[in-house]
Amino acid sequence: MLELEHGFRVVDVHARLEPEEQRRPQPGFGDPEQLELEMHQGGVVRAVVYPNERTEGYLKANNAVARMSVGRPLVAFARVNGSQEPGNGAGSRLRNLTRSRGDEHTSPEDIEQYAYDDRFYGFKLHPPKDGVPDDAVLTELAEVSLPLLVHGGRAFPPSAAAETLLGYDIPVILSHFGGHPLDADLMHDAVDLLDTHDDLYLDTSGVRYREPLERAIREHPDRVLFGSGTPAVHPSVAIMEILTLDVPEDAMKKAFSNNPARVIDALAPQRF
Repeated sequence: MLELEHGFRVVDVHARLEPEEQRRPQPGFGDPEQLELEMHQGGVVRAVVYPNERTEGYLKANNAVARMSVGRPLVAFARVNGSQEPGNGAGSRLRNLTRSRGDEHTSPEDIEQYAYDDRFYGFKLHPPKDGVPDDAVLTELAEVSLPLLVHGGRAFPPSAAAETLLGYDIPVILSHFGGHPLDADLMHDAVDLLDTHDDLYLDTSGVRYREPLERAIREHPDRVLFGSGTPAVHPSVAIMEILTLDVPEDAMKKAFSNNPARVIDALAPQRF
């Protein structure tokens, strides 16, 4: 793909690495060298990265991603999990009463260790795959006050995020505008939540619809963060989708750089 030419400083809040070569679905898919190449092609100067799904816990994978980020324009987020079912219905609440944290789940002590390890700058949570942390872990996440990148979609809609996460003082970045895969109604629900939750932000990864993107950027220009979703989407493609929106150039600048840098310290220009 040809390199994009644009006048913006672009940082990416949503990229995935796979530290174990045998787990990659195809050669180069999710490795740091390929990611750096694609970032260069799109004009991305820095990207948040986190590991793929694991069933045995994330300590080893998180440490591997942190090692891969050293000397590269990559910002490691520690992936976390939890014992609680992600649904927000009465059945889920009842079942969660009998669920308890196991050795494979992230603990408050893990959160504290990651937060004060200078290799990690935030956390990643995929509730449909990893569950939701319990109250003690969420309280510790609020205490350390680092951003939490959360998968949002039909299996964990914006209403579930509001019920389980947004009551805590945690900067939450809801991926895919809360509408994965391609659920425009949920995306608009997530934009609605911006009116009432000051610590909520939306990332643009996997959002193919112009209307919710333009609406969010116009109504809440300080709350939209660019995310590519690479390796599923090439950064150049994701950037072009923002460049073709009918929004002011200043709003694009905020989404591409200013907003992510305000929420995630390591993405600010002085970090380079």
